[in-house]
Amino acid sequence: MGLIKAASGAAGGVLADQWKDYFYCEALPADTLAVKGRKKVTKRSSNTKGDENIITTGSVIAVADGQCMLIVDQGKVAEVCAEPGEFVYDASTEPSIFAGSRVFRNIGRRFTFGGEAPKDQRVYYFNTKEILDNKYGTASPVPFRVVDQRAGIDMDVGIKCFGTYSYKITNPLLFYTNVCGNVSEDYKRSQLDSQLKAELLTALQPAFAKISELGIRYSALPGHAMELADAL
Repeated sequence: MGLIKAASGAAGGVLADQWKDYFYCEALPADTLAVKGRKKVTKRSSNTKGDENIITTGSVIAVADGQCMLIVDQGKVAEVCAEPGEFVYDASTEPSIFAGSRVFRNIGRRFTFGGEAPKDQRVYYFNTKEILDNKYGTASPVPFRVVDQRAGIDMDVGIKCFGTYSYKITNPLLFYTNVCGNVSEDYKRSQLDSQLKAELLTALQPAFAKISELGIRYSALPGHAMELADAL
């Protein structure tokens, strides 16, 4: 019975994965940096039993403004697209009878894996919009050296800082390989905020040192915000 069940599961799995899929991503909220693409399935759809991590030949993948799409095949990035529009995927290892391909050979291959597809294909979407309103503040004062040779002043003062900053993902491929990886659902900005704030605060002291070398007093710092931003 086990062999019959495995064969039945293999055949059923292959047939379930024959439907062409439509991958899409809703508007990404400001707190989401990356999300796994989903197949569009409605109440009228007959495609309810296909493998979530299989992209059938002929499937359509939609990319919206402010998004970048990555296709990961067997753990390796296979496609990258940041251009808005709809694209047809034709490099899948899972052929479709609806695309004119023979699929019965896949039944034998799945049979040895208990009916499961021995592959993993995923679609990821990345938020390429500006991520705004990231607050930061110094827990303790940052040293700032004040030097005025004409007045004979050479002393250190402590400055506390707080404010907001923004950032954006300019290289989704690098972000995927080095930061988020194969997320199962989504990757939130909260998972990255502490690291970004730590690096920003670490960069404050050398930035103040560069401003200090220009002979600018601490009381005049608000008028030199752009120089400080450049130093950061």
